[in-house]
Amino acid sequence: MSYTVNCSILLTELPLLERAQAARDAGFDAVEFWWPFATSTPDAAELEAFEASIRNAGVQLTGLNFNAGDMPGGERGLVSLPDREDEFVANLDVVAGIGERTGCRAFNALYGLRDDAFTPEEQDAHAVEMLRRAADAVAPIGGTVLVEPVSGAEGYPLKTAADALAVIEKVGRDNVKLLADFYHLAANDDDVAAVVESQAQHFGHIQIADFPGRGAPGTGSLPLASWIERSQELGYTGRIGLEYKQAAQPFAFAGQGVLPGI
Repeated sequence: MSYTVNCSILLTELPLLERAQAARDAGFDAVEFWWPFATSTPDAAELEAFEASIRNAGVQLTGLNFNAGDMPGGERGLVSLPDREDEFVANLDVVAGIGERTGCRAFNALYGLRDDAFTPEEQDAHAVEMLRRAADAVAPIGGTVLVEPVSGAEGYPLKTAADALAVIEKVGRDNVKLLADFYHLAANDDDVAAVVESQAQHFGHIQIADFPGRGAPGTGSLPLASWIERSQELGYTGRIGLEYKQAAQPFAFAGQGVLPGI
């Protein structure tokens, strides 16, 4: 089993530019990040510092979010927000450039919260257009845009795999796929086992955390090992993203070995 460490939720006790090396020191050879910059268009020095931290650590960047707005402040994406279009569009070439230089090919486009200034229909139509533009932006480098159901944000309209798949169907691009975060799906009472059976061969990426608590595998009640194994039996060949909240103990699991609960 091949893991990739989400360095935006793990290793957060360290400065951002030290996390890739820390993941490597813990035995992992791949990392992923949410959008690691304050704006959609960071300057060249910021981009080089981030990319150098990954390159110098000797790890592969396997996943990156498009700019999702002020995540600590509660925002969950720009895709469906018509009045944030300029920010999202400006981000597309930046993300594609990072992907081209680092070899990253998976890019998570968080949908965005409902906004009372627009009807749901207006937001959904806008989201489809933005996802098409994102897909076209990363297609030249062989990139895939990921669409993710999310829990814990009442105004986020994509709660289940079916919600995300309905959007993906409307977008109509082969390089737009479901991000199956087993924690979020379980937290939203989706039937994760059924999603695996019907969609695993089409998953763009898998991320895991246990439920309840969003802790490491083995801290909750989810049969993560079974879901992962079945996904692989059905054709999923990608990495498993570790996107959980780390407890106080050091993050020191063997990257290609067995994590607690798996």
